[in-house]
Amino acid sequence: MSSSQTTETKPEIYTFREEDIQRARDLVGVYHAVTQREQYTRATPDIMRNFARSYGDDNPLFVDEEYGLDTRWGGQIAPPMINIGLTKDLLADPVPKEQRRPSFRGIHVFVSGTTTDWYRPVFDGDTLYSFQGFENVELKESEFAGRSLIVTRIHVQFNQRAEVVQTQRVITIHTERHESKKRKKYDAIEPASYTPEDIAKIDEIYAAEVRRGANTRYFEDVEVGASLGTMAKGPLTTTDMVVFHSGGYGFAPYTPSSSRLTYKNRQRIAPFYIPNEQGIPDVAQRIHWDSEYARSIGLPAAYDYGMMRDCWLSHFLTDWIGDEGWLETMSSQMRKFNYLGDTHTFTGEVVGKRVEGDRYLVDVELRGTSQRGEVTCPATATISLPSRETGLAVLPTAPVDLERVAAKMLKRSGELRAEKRRAAQA
Repeated sequence: MSSSQTTETKPEIYTFREEDIQRARDLVGVYHAVTQREQYTRATPDIMRNFARSYGDDNPLFVDEEYGLDTRWGGQIAPPMINIGLTKDLLADPVPKEQRRPSFRGIHVFVSGTTTDWYRPVFDGDTLYSFQGFENVELKESEFAGRSLIVTRIHVQFNQRAEVVQTQRVITIHTERHESKKRKKYDAIEPASYTPEDIAKIDEIYAAEVRRGANTRYFEDVEVGASLGTMAKGPLTTTDMVVFHSGGYGFAPYTPSSSRLTYKNRQRIAPFYIPNEQGIPDVAQRIHWDSEYARSIGLPAAYDYGMMRDCWLSHFLTDWIGDEGWLETMSSQMRKFNYLGDTHTFTGEVVGKRVEGDRYLVDVELRGTSQRGEVTCPATATISLPSRETGLAVLPTAPVDLERVAAKMLKRSGELRAEKRRAAQA
């Protein structure tokens, strides 16, 4: 393709459609089965290990097939955030036209915060299914992006026994790409650079990190105000983004791919493919590794995923908790971008202790702070710890109404699968 042809190629400008906004509002409280699979569908020792390692977690409870045999879990369990890479598709009846999710085609979307509740571990051989829906829809005007639509989605993951494993509420901000470029709220940020001495200081944090592991942390031994320690993440590189994807973050339904599969994907979701500086249609998702594209929409550099920082936060917590405790809930915010080259330090402290029935709970506050001194991802969490009186950390009970929905969806999926089998045999 000639250079003149390349310069004439411009991405189409997309704006919010009023019917999409109204459709989103109408769908609050409506659940739909997830009919698209993620990168993986069934937990195995390799998948659990590779996912943990994709964000820098070497906890043997998650990465060693034999280690968990000597713990209360009786085997290897998956890292808390495994849901972002592990989902098997369900069969479901066609969604009525009036209940179909708005496409928001050509609209930029990023995660601003999540709240996750964990009810059960994921073991070797478990399959995860999911259903989801909108919980809240709010239209706002912002200095940076003009009109923004803030959508809170609930994702419910359940296993092959229709047991709810976890729920995750994700706050996503939808913005018009041309507006974010035009307004350019963010000042130019000099890319981070490091001397050997700078890297040595980061390495000192890595070398001093402590994983609690088999040294059981008991509720009675925890004091309000106690530090959770310090953990480093970074400097963030393009390689980190590649490794994170290779570990399981597949990003359905967009499903970036290559060659013929890219061609097919472009036919399915053409607006997701924005021509690059060479005129080649490429995924809008490259904003996470292509700084030139990030600058084209008003940002100084490519940046990470909010879900990556949730993995980092959960890693920081599970290292502190130890083998016998349970991360019950975590709520995080993504307040600032984490650009390529940035380094984060994670710190936190205990802010409360309480007993609820037979659960001995510890409340903590934690945060990730960049080398600029900016807190980009503040979070809170509640942890169930073993008591010296009872011996075991008690897990929370999953919502009964959500387990009913899970059972119905799994049953209907099985019925549809049987119908397909019978039709194929006829």
